[in-house]
Amino acid sequence: MKKQSKKLTLHASRREGDERRYKIVRTQAKEKKYGAKYYAGFFLRLFYRIILIAVTLLFIALFGVFKTLDTVAHGPSDTFRDFLVQSAMQASATKWVPGLFLSDEEVQSIVDASGEKVIEEVDVDPTQTHSDTPGPVVIPGKDDPDAPPPDISDGIELHLDSAGTFRAYVMIVHDPSKVFVGVSSSRFKDAVRGMRIYDAAEKYNAIAAINGGEFQDTGGVGLGERPIGLTYSRGECVWDDGRKRTFIGIDKNDKLVVAESMTREQADALGIRDGLSFQTKNVLIETVDGKTVCYYAPNNKGKAQRTAIGQRADGKFVFIVTDGRSASSIGADYDDVIDMMVKYGAVTAAMLDGGSSSMMYYKNYISKYNVNESELDEYQRLGLVNKYKAFTRPRYLPTFFMVGQ
Repeated sequence: MKKQSKKLTLHASRREGDERRYKIVRTQAKEKKYGAKYYAGFFLRLFYRIILIAVTLLFIALFGVFKTLDTVAHGPSDTFRDFLVQSAMQASATKWVPGLFLSDEEVQSIVDASGEKVIEEVDVDPTQTHSDTPGPVVIPGKDDPDAPPPDISDGIELHLDSAGTFRAYVMIVHDPSKVFVGVSSSRFKDAVRGMRIYDAAEKYNAIAAINGGEFQDTGGVGLGERPIGLTYSRGECVWDDGRKRTFIGIDKNDKLVVAESMTREQADALGIRDGLSFQTKNVLIETVDGKTVCYYAPNNKGKAQRTAIGQRADGKFVFIVTDGRSASSIGADYDDVIDMMVKYGAVTAAMLDGGSSSMMYYKNYISKYNVNESELDEYQRLGLVNKYKAFTRPRYLPTFFMVGQ
């Protein structure tokens, strides 16, 4: 009985060995017959399966995002819906998104409600610069509150400030005559794309710049080839499409002029030398009959990257750019920017394009503030002060507020 059991085990082992040898011989025969084609076909089938799985997962993720946004748009919380719509409408790149889920009438109704203003008179110290800012200047890559104040022989002060949900980069330009509108093209009608901020600054040999006005940005992938609304650069009207927008200009006396609409005839009568346009209802602060009034928008709570320009009573310009879309800086809302402008002494101010367009350039800040370049990203090393938060390179834009040499 034991001998029979051993024989059966031996036969089974032989069969298994024969099967293994058969598989090896068969594989070797395929390799010999088909060579590299055998392996190529195997890896190609594996690649197709991986792609299929990836596409399926991407579709599920996109479907989930779409359904979530659709639920928000038509769900129980009108407040949260309005917050998202207002945030998207702050920039040329994202203002088309609400239209995917809401009708044009619904979007316009939310925008109109967010634009309702509460006028408040404020007292602004005309000599104020940054009286509430803790310590001397602190900028990206240099967090040293005990450092001595930097040399401002170039006429520019740079401050890093924070308030609530956002971080702000504030630039004070001492000589208002050096502030002007730089443009990406001398012939917007034939332009095919705008310029990145550091390239535009190099074109004008400017030492500082912020992004400017509105531009056509279908689907958030526009090339910034031409602006929207009335545009002046160095004494010349370079674009006038007749579209009514908030106008932000500088007259021949170097005074900041802001208005909810402006025609070319009105601009010429006011002696406008530089100016651009951005959407509507974007005048933040005005001086009326000697009184400084702020146009707060308590219903506009959208958080985003923001850019704004203001002027103090002593003529100095105030540039503000805020970070957003990050854990450390969610973004600023409309009233946050007004409060920051008042803090730095502005008696006239207006909002500029925001979102992925929000950028501040300062040619000399790395050497001026002894910044450790290893702590900066590739765009900051080119002169960008704020940390760019988009998924692409800095955007092509048609207009900028710049500071000349």
